[in-house]
Amino acid sequence: MSLSNYEIMRNRMRKEFVKYDQEKMIKKFNLNFDKDYLYLDFLCRNYRIDRKNGTVEWSKDGFLSASEADYNESMTIYDVLCYSKDGCHLSGNFCPLHMAKGMVRTLYGGDTKLFQNTAVKFQGRTKQLAHACSVLGKPAGGAGDVAAVLQAFPFLPVMFQYWDGDDEFLPNMKFMFDENILDYMHFETVQFMTFHILKRIEETAFEYSGT
Repeated sequence: MSLSNYEIMRNRMRKEFVKYDQEKMIKKFNLNFDKDYLYLDFLCRNYRIDRKNGTVEWSKDGFLSASEADYNESMTIYDVLCYSKDGCHLSGNFCPLHMAKGMVRTLYGGDTKLFQNTAVKFQGRTKQLAHACSVLGKPAGGAGDVAAVLQAFPFLPVMFQYWDGDDEFLPNMKFMFDENILDYMHFETVQFMTFHILKRIEETAFEYSGT
């Protein structure tokens, strides 16, 4: 079976990953490690990165079994570990991506329609959505019918907000990031991370059978 372009790019990044200083990654993000793997939680799921070939895997059972991470997962992890700035730290202030420090705002003004298709899936399903957010983070006050601070990484939270629709307005969802998000990853990678978060929210929400 031939590889997709996404798989080719992901596999290419494996070779780049092993060129970087893994001891520096361990110290910067306080990673668990052994001689074979680096370990990192990503959105409340356990991941490991092969120290010799760069393959990223995740597991639900403490790595008794493992699944290879997809493009969005892998590329986000590679970017954070390899390209985050020395001394990266949180500002403590959340903002839309186009307002992040270092963002060239003339090139990106924010796209409020980017998550519309996913928002529509949750029309009238705020209980399922709230359940997913409680699994992947902690409820947050403020705007939205459902709002939570999701733990993208142990060191990097993301704010999620959702407004349910009605006869006059479509449902809407948005993400906000720490002002210093671009010290942790490239702009494009924020999109990879966000789409992975959406995938995990959907998976978790639609597993919920509560009333």
